Amino acid sequence: MFKVVIIDDEQSAREVLSLQLARCCKQLELIGVADGVETGVTLITEKQPDVVLLDIHLSDGTGFDLLRKLDQIRFKLIFVTAYDHYALKAIKFSALDYLLKPIDPDEFDRAMKKALSTLESENQNLKLNAFFNNFKYISQEA
Repeated sequence: MFKVVIIDDEQSAREVLSLQLARCCKQLELIGVADGVETGVTLITEKQPDVVLLDIHLSDGTGFDLLRKLDQIRFKLIFVTAYDHYALKAIKFSALDYLLKPIDPDEFDRAMKKALSTLESENQNLKLNAFFNNFKYISQEA
């Protein structure tokens, strides 16, 4: 199970994203929501999500302000916004996807499946690396 947080200043947007997430992927679990930069940073720091659905305009700044406050971005980032002119800037933050409001359910599903696929691949690679490192260590001991 992978963990997801939603950071959006609009209550209705958080509810729509929550419902679409529940409908879309059972392997992705919503573990928290926030409405601003400060609450978002706290949520990400405490919960360590695998995926963050992030709006551009928040109650106390921008999604980019939030990202700059983090030491590292260790999650898959999907922007969900009404503004199309920030897409290039989002790419510079290594966003996995960029969804425009109102959210198209098919586009949302594709973005979440892309995130899930990427996370599963990374987990598989970590397991394989651990296996090979352990195997090499055991082989040297024998």
